[in-house]
Amino acid sequence: MEKPARATTASMQSLLAHYFESNASEATALSTSDAGSVSGPPSAMSAPHSETRPKSPETTAPPHITVPAASPSSLVAQPDWPPAARALIDSLMRENESLREQLQQQALHLQSAQGQADSDVLTPTLNRRAFLREVHRAMADCRRYGEDACLLYLDMDGFKGINDAYGHSAGDAALIYVAETLNASVREGDSVGRIGGDEFAILLRHADLKSSRIKAMRLEAELMMGTFEYGGLYLKTGGSFGVRAYAAQASAEAWLSEADAAMFLVKKSSR
Repeated sequence: MEKPARATTASMQSLLAHYFESNASEATALSTSDAGSVSGPPSAMSAPHSETRPKSPETTAPPHITVPAASPSSLVAQPDWPPAARALIDSLMRENESLREQLQQQALHLQSAQGQADSDVLTPTLNRRAFLREVHRAMADCRRYGEDACLLYLDMDGFKGINDAYGHSAGDAALIYVAETLNASVREGDSVGRIGGDEFAILLRHADLKSSRIKAMRLEAELMMGTFEYGGLYLKTGGSFGVRAYAAQASAEAWLSEADAAMFLVKKSSR
């Protein structure tokens, strides 16, 4: 059985145009024949010429011809169309559905790639670039709506000792444990990022300096009392937090640097 030709826009338009033109010619001939067989003056009930609105040639079609709608979604082969026309339109609709599925798959791949580009390579947190982007957005909201926001900056304690005593895999386990602890403590709309090495930051939206300091104290106590499992051992790690509220800083990097400096003062005072 011979397969129908692959649908193209040009071939479909050419075929349908030929079909409609041939039917239009037949309809015109029939109309002329009918007009010649009618005699007598026009009906007295006819509307005055001044009230008659001529139909636009673009919207006028012979009454027995079904004109497909312009919208591709309503382009369905009609039973009275030639088999070749129906085959072409069916093929075109199948290709349209295939293209729609491909676009959906590409959108999913793009979303997945965007997520991977924003994620830290090891821990379940944002990387530095993505975290700073969230900080920049928070700063814009603070300026526009007068919202409060704070940054918490964490530098882990004892990380080097874990690496030296148990190896880098144990150090990775410590980083993941800290990241999961931080993630579990934040609200929807807050952000956690790994800034580099054993340093993390938390963006707290709609939070003033007092409540953010309390949050930092609770997190510090939780890390100090908690343990993580590695190779059958339960190891401990901790950290020092610095807190800095939004105060019209010049940039996201500047705000993050101020939180880092606050952390350094806390770590220095505890020695």
